[in-house]
Amino acid sequence: MVPTWIFAIACMIHVAFAGPYSDPHCAAGRDTIVHLFEWKWTDIKAECERFLGPMGYCGVQVSPVNENAVVTNPSRPWYERYQPVSYNLNTRSGNEQQFRDMVSACNKAGVRIYVDAVINHMTGSYSGQGTGGSSFDGGACRFPGVPFGPNDCNGGDNCHTSDGSIHNYGNPEEVRNCRLVGLADLRLGSDYVRDKIAGFMNNLIDIGVAGFRVDAAKHMWPGDIVGVFSRLHNLRSDTFGSGKKPFIVQEVIDMGGEPIKMSEYFGTGRVTNFIFGVKLADVFLRHSNQAKWLSNFGEGWGMPSTYDVLNFLSNHDNQRGHGGGGAPITFREPKEMKIATAFMLAHPYGFPRVMSSYDWPVNYQNGNDQNNWMGPPHNGDMSTKDVRINADNTCNDGWICEHRWRQVYNMVAFRNVVAGTPLQNWQALGDNQIAFSRGTKGFIAIVGDGSHMNSDINTGLPSGDYCDVISGSYENGECTGKTVHVDGSGHAHFNINGQSDDPVVAIHIGAKKGSPKKVTT
Repeated sequence: MVPTWIFAIACMIHVAFAGPYSDPHCAAGRDTIVHLFEWKWTDIKAECERFLGPMGYCGVQVSPVNENAVVTNPSRPWYERYQPVSYNLNTRSGNEQQFRDMVSACNKAGVRIYVDAVINHMTGSYSGQGTGGSSFDGGACRFPGVPFGPNDCNGGDNCHTSDGSIHNYGNPEEVRNCRLVGLADLRLGSDYVRDKIAGFMNNLIDIGVAGFRVDAAKHMWPGDIVGVFSRLHNLRSDTFGSGKKPFIVQEVIDMGGEPIKMSEYFGTGRVTNFIFGVKLADVFLRHSNQAKWLSNFGEGWGMPSTYDVLNFLSNHDNQRGHGGGGAPITFREPKEMKIATAFMLAHPYGFPRVMSSYDWPVNYQNGNDQNNWMGPPHNGDMSTKDVRINADNTCNDGWICEHRWRQVYNMVAFRNVVAGTPLQNWQALGDNQIAFSRGTKGFIAIVGDGSHMNSDINTGLPSGDYCDVISGSYENGECTGKTVHVDGSGHAHFNINGQSDDPVVAIHIGAKKGSPKKVTT
């Protein structure tokens, strides 16, 4: 039993070491967000009310909200959302009023909204119209919808490559002053540009968002980011309380081979921890590493402080082979993804994000997927399809909805119940057979390969009958899946076939027979 004063000290340490933008402002008892990639605002509003709120999710990362270029060659790819035209709130996901309605409804459901903010650049070197009708000329850096003109983009005075684009990722000046894949690079050293970006973000803060995922942060000088964030409003006091700074997650792809490091950005928020998902893929997908070494996963593996990272298994870029973020586990390996997700949500390191994807027809040629550009499921007019929910709570029409997999949302509840407890009772019963408890509130056993676990294990939990939340749920006082009996000494017997679809057992006090059903604490 860990004394109460240790938990109090842990909380004080958390506050002391957390930066001003590192608090995700989850409603009480919630600790996981989901990226609903390319979902419409009306569908996210409905999902907050019918599923995410009741199932204990903390929040949603949404796709970029501001007007982007309409790209027709190829036809409406997903990456057009990352080519801004203006800061008007008009995209394939919906208009400003629909966005406002979504934010309000989700906040009422206890679910926060985090916007994917594209502030490093605008469009590529072509001209056209945006999703809201604004004209633009990316080659000349003319975006009258903002307005931005040629003086608002970096040029030959500070980018010294022959074509103005990045070629050498070993040169930080080039990475931060030149065009990323030909996209018009904003001059963030300019007060005018900083004011325009901050104005866009402040509008979203005033609407009620909780924070931002900042795209391409490594392509901006840390000092310029400080210059923008110093202009940001506090969050709405009626939702979040007074004096609260927005939650910031900065996309910094740092796999250890480039001079730009995640640590340069800790002062302005958390960073995206790409190493986390790739290392878990090495263990549970490629088996090039062993699960028995995962007890100190995170900081013990050389990753940043738990308070500086957002962890995930895959994101919208690297599940398509884009972005240099390594080779992750994706929805195309559902068994391995469920195992790794269970570990991520059971282990205390970092702040987790679950990916919710859509499918596309893979077409590999010369080792590359020729269809990885494809946008979301769409109607004949290229408008994004509604997300339709099946009777079994899964999705159809091309939407994958990993966040609705039972093995995922029940582990979201597990994480909520065990929050604030330490990792204890670590046991490695083989190279890829592991088990551990979270204090006296939860326990998990994982067979990460095709072997067979058949052992009595100390769970650290009070005696009683518990529902395994991987094979089923706790409903109406009964288990819809396996029941695990914990004896008076805290031990239970686990018989797990690694060849099965779900070689994981997870139990917690919120799914103990005779206790009130808990999703959040």
